[in-house]
Amino acid sequence: MKRILAIVFTVLTFCSLSAAAHAEDTKPAANPLGDIKSALGMSIYLQGGYTYNFKDPASRENDLRVFDHRENSFTFDLAQLVFTKDAPLGGVGYKLKLSAGETAKFIHSLGLGKADDEFDLTEAYVDYLAPVGKGLKLRFGKFATYFGAEVIEARDNPNYSRSLLFNYAIPFTHTGLMAGYAMSDQLSANLYLVNGWDNTDDNNSGKSVGLSVGYTPAEQLSMLFNLMYGPERDNSSDSRFLFDWVGTIKPSKNLSFILNADYGDDKNGAGTKDAKWYGVAGIAKYDFNDKYSLSGRAEYFNDKDGFRTGIAQKLYEVTVTPEVRIAQGIIVRPEYRHDWSSEHSFDGGSKKTQDTVALAVMYTW
Repeated sequence: MKRILAIVFTVLTFCSLSAAAHAEDTKPAANPLGDIKSALGMSIYLQGGYTYNFKDPASRENDLRVFDHRENSFTFDLAQLVFTKDAPLGGVGYKLKLSAGETAKFIHSLGLGKADDEFDLTEAYVDYLAPVGKGLKLRFGKFATYFGAEVIEARDNPNYSRSLLFNYAIPFTHTGLMAGYAMSDQLSANLYLVNGWDNTDDNNSGKSVGLSVGYTPAEQLSMLFNLMYGPERDNSSDSRFLFDWVGTIKPSKNLSFILNADYGDDKNGAGTKDAKWYGVAGIAKYDFNDKYSLSGRAEYFNDKDGFRTGIAQKLYEVTVTPEVRIAQGIIVRPEYRHDWSSEHSFDGGSKKTQDTVALAVMYTW
């Protein structure tokens, strides 16, 4: 994996230097680096944080947390190099996202990267916008999941830590095909045929079929309905079903609410019966001005059969996250979070609750 990424970085560097030389020969641009960045659709994202657990667990781990799992430690979460281009009508677009850091360890898809590998090819796909009506988008490759109210990069979420639903209810990425069409400004739909949940190499002979429908009845309200069905375990007979709904309400310019609901089941996932999990989350964010914001999140997740977390339990969490945009491209977020469970799931199975504070810094260029 590291060798592949090294080759990719080398090729991209060569292309960048060639573009720079060409730009220098053709016109004396005042900002050649900016011209190259714009031409390649290039951006860089850096993210790091520190989390302190008030229980001071002997394991030095924040239990039931994925990306922010390290306790009392400064962590280099994520460094991303991204190249992207939107496909014009009748033309081709692409996206290439290379990730490194602690987060990269947890988003590897099957067949691409090992558990302890700090490098990940997170997205790599090609789009073609066929000249059919308003444009039929066709995509092939590896791309981030369309499920959920949050994404891998904390910058694009209201909170620093991810929700229980993002960590345990849904996948991170897919590899396969997508066809999407916008019927109007209010209604759009995407159809997926993929290897499944976090699979670059399929672990069975079946494929998963997905559907995503976006509906925006008013400027203040948008909704996303997502479905997926197909075999995900190491056989092709036991299928998994996932339903996901995300609603965004924006009653005013500075205030927004995000609601998320998930339901999943896996046939025979709990021995002789189906494994089920479901949950709901609500997020509110208020922008005081261009510099300061405050976000809060509350959620409930029921891992009814212990299929997703390893223990049959009901989980809850509340999170409060102020945000300060201190300079162009730099975001600072302190955060307080309280987790609790119906079972003794924290601090080596001795406690039912967990409290943490964190400080995160994000930069985008």
